[in-house]
Amino acid sequence: MGRRGPLIAGVAGLVLASVLVFFLVLPKMSEVTAGRGRLVDAQADQQTLFSRLAALEDARDSAPAAQATIAEVDREIPPTADVSGVILLMTNAAVQSSLELKVFTPVTPIFDPVARLSRIDIQVNVQGTYFEIAEFLFRIETLPRAARVLDVNLTPDATTLGALTMSGTVQVYTSDTSAGPGSSPGPTQDPAAAGA
Repeated sequence: MGRRGPLIAGVAGLVLASVLVFFLVLPKMSEVTAGRGRLVDAQADQQTLFSRLAALEDARDSAPAAQATIAEVDREIPPTADVSGVILLMTNAAVQSSLELKVFTPVTPIFDPVARLSRIDIQVNVQGTYFEIAEFLFRIETLPRAARVLDVNLTPDATTLGALTMSGTVQVYTSDTSAGPGSSPGPTQDPAAAGA
């Protein structure tokens, strides 16, 4: 029994060490592994939150410039057709260019599904010299309201030497997508959204 005692004690110690490893160390090791996984996830979440914070700070810093751009677009493309205001702008452009505005005919606003705006086509007919007409066209293109000139036709005026008659189409825009007859300004609803 003298030789078996240390052997039994060694086996018992080995069994006890195995039990301790199995019940104490292995659960702690799995907790450590799970904790490392949670740490990696938390670090990834932290990076995402830092990215979002940076994007929000950039948006906050650029907000005044964006608001100024929005205000400029609202001024250039107003929420109402305001045909009387357009008439005044065109008349002033003609007077400042020393032209006689002979014909000014706005037509019913038309919804443009590509631009998602209502477009007002205006037929214009003026008489003057080449340089006066060029100045008039420049003033139209630089109005406080967005406008563009299309279909310009120049013909010599038979009654006045050196004079030309210009006829053309000027387009102005409104963000009132329902602008038209009876709309003052009327409900502002995108026809594409109304059908959805």
